[in-house]
Amino acid sequence: MKDGPHIARIAALIGDSARAEVLTALMADRALTATELAAVAGVTKQTISAHLAKLLDARLLTVEHQGRHRYFRLADRDVAHLLESLMNVAFRAGAVRLRASPREPALRRARMCYDHLAGEVGVQFYEALVRQGLLDATPQGAAVTPAGAQWFAQVGIDTTALAQQRRMLCRPCLDWSERRHHLGGALGAALLQRLFDGGWAHRAQGSRVVHFTAKGELALRQWLATSPEAPPSTALRGPEQ
Repeated sequence: MKDGPHIARIAALIGDSARAEVLTALMADRALTATELAAVAGVTKQTISAHLAKLLDARLLTVEHQGRHRYFRLADRDVAHLLESLMNVAFRAGAVRLRASPREPALRRARMCYDHLAGEVGVQFYEALVRQGLLDATPQGAAVTPAGAQWFAQVGIDTTALAQQRRMLCRPCLDWSERRHHLGGALGAALLQRLFDGGWAHRAQGSRVVHFTAKGELALRQWLATSPEAPPSTALRGPEQ
């Protein structure tokens, strides 16, 4: 007798190249129309409709109706985490694209991993949080230190309130391009939102790429260069209120 969930169906759905392109495009936590997803996947509108119906039936996607339009997005963070894990395995196994997109260097530098920051900058940010004693990283995960709670409060993030959510507060997320961790969880999402709100960074149109503004680049360089002994809040101030 076979036990446990039947993973073959989900694996087969994700394994189709067109559906894989759709799911990857939605990793930016942005809702897209069927027409937009058809362009991403390189298929016709009729074909994308069939693919989307299968993904909806498997609860990998959800759909929102707004007037005459329907907008598709990933069903939840569990699906995003599954996709990021598959990207890690694919990269490790050498399953990379033969021809990289022109946006590939920018994607590797800073990108959305569903709702938190990934790529080179995301990894640097996480490692600086650990180095400066704001996060305590262990083999079991990561936790906010007392100094970290104080610093996050200074930049407008209430870690106590975030900890009350059903979502994990902070989760090290293995970065597929850097092979090191970036910050996931509710704290990672809140921190990225503060970067957006403060005008330090913005999402590229129609892409997972995150671009940093001149102000954001300066603040980031100053903070990453701060020694562990220096007061962390002096190098990277919170976004303007």
